[in-house]
Amino acid sequence: MKLEKSIELYTRGKKHLVGAVNSPVRAFKSVGGVPIFIDKAKGSKIYDVDGNEYIDFVLSYGPMILGHRNSVVEKTVKKYMKNGYTFGASTKGEIIMAEMVCDAFPGMDKVRFVNSGTEAVLSALRLARAFTGKNKIIKFAGCYHGHSDALLVAAGSGLATLSIPGSKGVPDEAVKNTLIAEFNNIKSVERHLRKGDVAAVIIEPIAGNMGVIRPTDKFIKELRELTKSHDVLLIADEVMTGFRSKFGGAQELLGFEADITCLGKVVGGGFPVGAYGARNEIMEMVSPLGDMYQAGTLSGNPIAMACGIATLKELKKRNPYEDFNKTAAFLEREMKTAAKENGIDLHVNRFGSMINPFFTKVPVVDFKTAQTSDTDKFKTFFWKMMENGVFLPPSQFEAWFLDTAMTKRDIYKVRTAIRLAMKAVANKHK
Repeated sequence: MKLEKSIELYTRGKKHLVGAVNSPVRAFKSVGGVPIFIDKAKGSKIYDVDGNEYIDFVLSYGPMILGHRNSVVEKTVKKYMKNGYTFGASTKGEIIMAEMVCDAFPGMDKVRFVNSGTEAVLSALRLARAFTGKNKIIKFAGCYHGHSDALLVAAGSGLATLSIPGSKGVPDEAVKNTLIAEFNNIKSVERHLRKGDVAAVIIEPIAGNMGVIRPTDKFIKELRELTKSHDVLLIADEVMTGFRSKFGGAQELLGFEADITCLGKVVGGGFPVGAYGARNEIMEMVSPLGDMYQAGTLSGNPIAMACGIATLKELKKRNPYEDFNKTAAFLEREMKTAAKENGIDLHVNRFGSMINPFFTKVPVVDFKTAQTSDTDKFKTFFWKMMENGVFLPPSQFEAWFLDTAMTKRDIYKVRTAIRLAMKAVANKHK
């Protein structure tokens, strides 16, 4: 596996880019080595500047659900680019996309498009506060909702009543109204709600940034009932899960309906798009109908809308969700079998087209149990998979994603890579 050109670009990039990257996970800090620089992609494959070919399980962290450069989507984008890139004015595509998204999410009457998941979430929090007249937000340890100040928080030890900043540059005042609860622990939510002044609880229906972690049926049902009884809004951050487990959201599969839903990733089909939506009485608080201000010059730009519409149309036509489940189940079996044969402790979590292995003895149900995973073993596993042509997220705690372009040949190649990687883990970590 040659990486000379990536090393050269990394060295060159450090002069004018922070760490030679524009997003921290790309720096490969948690797996060691140097960042891989990508040259191109097509279908299920991604190629680095040294010419190495990989089956791509990163997929830009989710949006490339049809694979890279899907012919139908690419043709649509090229067509719309001829008309102009951005106007700072309304276009028909925004209306079409809004209709598609609202049709896919029961209870969503109106939606506002923005440019990223972070922007969608921070806008949803502002909206929740405007609608309820309350100040505090409850989030769950290990759930990531973008890098806005109010959500960059750490729980500290135990069930902290108040949060502490999880990043330098975030003042205490910015997070004083953010409370931390434990995923799959309803009592941790109740303790905060009893103290009052809570505008909303925000949750990833399927946690995807501490690995793929599903809520228990009991927990998610009780969370919905509890928020309603306290007149608190429930915000579902489906930036990652939207359109990945069904044509719509994970909420429907889990049996609950949020008050506000945040979207991104697949909705943009590879272009920067985020969105937040809710029923009329909530969304009509947003300017220009209401007094909650939020704006964006590039929001709903015609190219991003065209790409998103084409992606959603193709996704609805193909309905790949049963195949995703079968592929994910196959990969789970292969990883568990290979781990068992090599005497490795492993748990695998999956949901729809998202999957993640943990090198631990205990079932992973929250942030604490996710942290029991042996990250040194993951490093070995990661690089052996890369050497055998499989591109994984460079972190134990990031979800892997499936796409419709993956073939049976691809999946069998992944199986071979898994067997070699597990053997390498066993040999190195005896």
